[in-house]
Amino acid sequence: MGRGIWCRVTRGRHSKNGFLCSLLFPEAVRRSALALRAFNVELAQIKDSVSQKTIGLMRLQFWKSAVEDIYRADHPAQPVSAELWRAVRKHTLTRRWMLRIISEREKDMEDKAYRNLQELEAYGENTQSSLLYLLLETLGVKNVHADHAASHIGKAQGILTCLRATPYNSSRRKVYLPMDICILRGASQEDFIRGSRDQNARDVIYDIASQAHVHLQHARSFSENVPHAAMPAFLQTVVLEDYLRRVRKVDFDVFHPSLQKRNPMLPLQLYLRSWKKIY
Repeated sequence: MGRGIWCRVTRGRHSKNGFLCSLLFPEAVRRSALALRAFNVELAQIKDSVSQKTIGLMRLQFWKSAVEDIYRADHPAQPVSAELWRAVRKHTLTRRWMLRIISEREKDMEDKAYRNLQELEAYGENTQSSLLYLLLETLGVKNVHADHAASHIGKAQGILTCLRATPYNSSRRKVYLPMDICILRGASQEDFIRGSRDQNARDVIYDIASQAHVHLQHARSFSENVPHAAMPAFLQTVVLEDYLRRVRKVDFDVFHPSLQKRNPMLPLQLYLRSWKKIY
């Protein structure tokens, strides 16, 4: 795998967390896992890297065509596409999951707040859960309990990604937090744009974070029936738990400076969870 792919996987703090998780995959499938992570990063960064929606949609159309070509054409020249081509042929990856990620990213280009928590959960299912289904395929896992766990973990990750990005988005005068919860708690978009640390803003974060916690609990309810081979795909739960623990510690103040710092113990925690084969 070329240096360019590694650079793509490690773009951004949260991408680095995914990279660390991928390093703990079995060696035989690690390259494929990294290729899928790189594909996901390429799609995730489009929205923030373009100044016009049309340009973003054109880039997503490029990836939609690239995925279609991967399943019917010879070895492509683009580095990430080339690695995906290799992974698809090695593991017979399902095209539908890749296309679903792209389609959800296209809808996300509308650049609007989620109307409700269910919309945010659907975003997590269509992006993060789809990636997990693909990672399970690289591991050779075909298990309905693993699929259910992946669904809940992906939803939790989608929710917490929205929370973690709130300070950055607010600095750009953008708020994507579910409107129904903001209305319920009496918090406006302007409150978040000015970085409010008032109780009503904290209550919004509490409600959203609580739903992510519920999804992690549901995911773990399947753990006894999930094969050990699936565990590398679910290591992201360590990263999600870490954020939930830290946001609780600051009483759900999403703008607290400590939430922007990396946890230096996270690599060790990931390794220990991998060694114990639990999620």
